Amino acid sequence: MQNESKTPRVVVTGIGVISPVGNDKQTFWDALVSGKCGIGNVTRFDVTDYACKVAGEVKDFSVDGYMDPKEAKRNDLYARYAVVAAMKAMEDAGLKVGDVEPSRIGCIIGSGIGGMETIETQSQALFEKGPRRVSPFMIPALISNMAAGLVGILCKAKAVNYSPVSACASGSHALGEALRHMRHGDADVMIAGGAEAAITRLGFAGFGNMKALSTNPDPATACRPFDAERDGFIMGEGAGILILETYEHAVARGARIYAEFAGYGASCDAYHITSPDPDGEGLAICFKQAIADAGLAPEDVDYINAHGTSTPLNDKFETAAIKRVFGEHAKKLAVSSTKSMTGHLLGAAGGVEAAATVLALANGVIPPTINYRTPDPACDLDIVPNEARKADIKVGISDNLGFGGHNAALVFKKI
Repeated sequence: MQNESKTPRVVVTGIGVISPVGNDKQTFWDALVSGKCGIGNVTRFDVTDYACKVAGEVKDFSVDGYMDPKEAKRNDLYARYAVVAAMKAMEDAGLKVGDVEPSRIGCIIGSGIGGMETIETQSQALFEKGPRRVSPFMIPALISNMAAGLVGILCKAKAVNYSPVSACASGSHALGEALRHMRHGDADVMIAGGAEAAITRLGFAGFGNMKALSTNPDPATACRPFDAERDGFIMGEGAGILILETYEHAVARGARIYAEFAGYGASCDAYHITSPDPDGEGLAICFKQAIADAGLAPEDVDYINAHGTSTPLNDKFETAAIKRVFGEHAKKLAVSSTKSMTGHLLGAAGGVEAAATVLALANGVIPPTINYRTPDPACDLDIVPNEARKADIKVGISDNLGFGGHNAALVFKKI
C-alpha cells in the first residue's frame, strides 16, 4: 500500500445503466424516485411449467450507435448490456475514446454467471444437431471476462482489465478492486461495474428448483424486501457501470463529479454455500472494513442501499449485520432496497445499486423500498417505505452478498 499522503482520492464522474426500469441514467433515476416497478410477466419463454412467473426484464434495448451489429450477434446478451452501459457512462463522464492515455485507463466488470443464454442455446445445438453445429464463437461469448475484454477493446483501455466472479457480489467487487488499483497508481481512469443476463429457461429452472425465487404471480408485489410476506427474490438483468477517476485527473479536465468513492470492504461468511451467516458476522466484518477504509466512523453513515433481496433469510440476517455494526445508530440509518423495483440483477446488482447510491447522494433523495406493507419484527430498520425521501445524505453505503458467502461493501461520500 502506498503512503497514505500519496494515495489518490477517487471520484465518480460517469454513470451508465441498463436496467428493468430504464436504459439510461436519468430514466433509471426518475423511475427509482417515483417508485416505478420494472418487474413484469416473463416474455422470453413459456413459464407454464415454472413456479416463478415474473422477472425484471430489460425493455427496448438496442446496441445501435454503440456496437457493430455483427459483433453484437457474436456475443452474449450480458456482454452487450455491459458494452452499452460502459459507453453511456463514458458519454456521461464527457470522455471520448482516446482522451485518456491508453496505459492509464483500465476496466473491471464483474458477472456472476456470464453467458447463460449462450450456454443454453449452444448446448441445445449440440444435443439436437451435433458438434459441428456449435458456434466457433461460443467460448468467447460465454466466458465471464468477455464483457471487460470487449469494453477494453472499444475504449482502447490498456491498463488493468479483468472480471471478478463472486455471484451477486461480483459488480461490487469489480468496483472495489478498481478503487484499489487506482490507489496503487495503476490507472487514472477505470471503467467498472457489473453485467448479467440470466433470465433464460435454464437460469429460471436452476434458481426456481432451489426455492430461491418468489412464487407470487403478481408482478407489482412479488418483490417486497424486508416485508414479513416476502417469499423469494425476483430475477432481474442489465448492467451498471461507473467511470472512476482520480480527483486530480477529474479536476484537471473540468469533469462533473458525482461523489467520492471513499471505501471498500470484502469478506467471507465461511458458513454455507447459499445461506448468509445468521449472526451477520461476515457482512459485519465487511461493513467495518469499508467504513475504516473510508476513514469514517459508523455514526458518519447516513444511508445504506441494502442487498435486500426479498428472501426470508437474507433480509433478516442483513438486518442483524447492520445492527451489529451500527448499534444504536442503526435506528437513525435510512435503509432501502432498490431491488423492490429492479428485481435482483445478480452479478450486475453491485454496479446498478452503486449508481443508485451515488445518485442519491448527488440529488439529496433516498429511493424507496416499494411493496412494504407488513412489518417484520426481525427487520426493524428504517427501510424508507414506498415513497422516496428528501435527505441531505453525506455518506452512503452499497452492499452486496453472493452465494459462497462473498460480501462486498462500497462507501461513497458527498463532495
